[in-house]
Amino acid sequence: MIVVDTNVIAYLWLRGAHTAHAEALLRRDPDWAAPLLWRSEFRNVLAGFLRRGELDLDAADQIVAGAEDHLRGREFTPPALTVLELIQRSRCSAYDCEFIAVASDLGVRLVTSDKKILADFPKLSVALETAARR
Repeated sequence: MIVVDTNVIAYLWLRGAHTAHAEALLRRDPDWAAPLLWRSEFRNVLAGFLRRGELDLDAADQIVAGAEDHLRGREFTPPALTVLELIQRSRCSAYDCEFIAVASDLGVRLVTSDKKILADFPKLSVALETAARR
């Protein structure tokens, strides 16, 4: 099992420059987890695609359904105190610290492309490109 941030989920479900890495990661470890927060963040990513006309509503709905099915049963709500402690010792947002908290609680690493997370939590996170190659 690994924890993935919303960008990694988006890279898998929305074709782009990082999709090949996300697909390789999925082949290596299909057991992805995330804080429940990922759903709102993912909808926000889709909002941009909808507004730019890159997706229609039906396609966006199918993408959401697929992503939600993939993560069903592996969505977590970390304790507020844990998130606050991570915020206090880093430069990361509360949102980012939720992902780190879930990874820490599960004893796994967070796969991300976020440079701030990678810098502030090097023992709890790993870059997507690195994780996809392992």
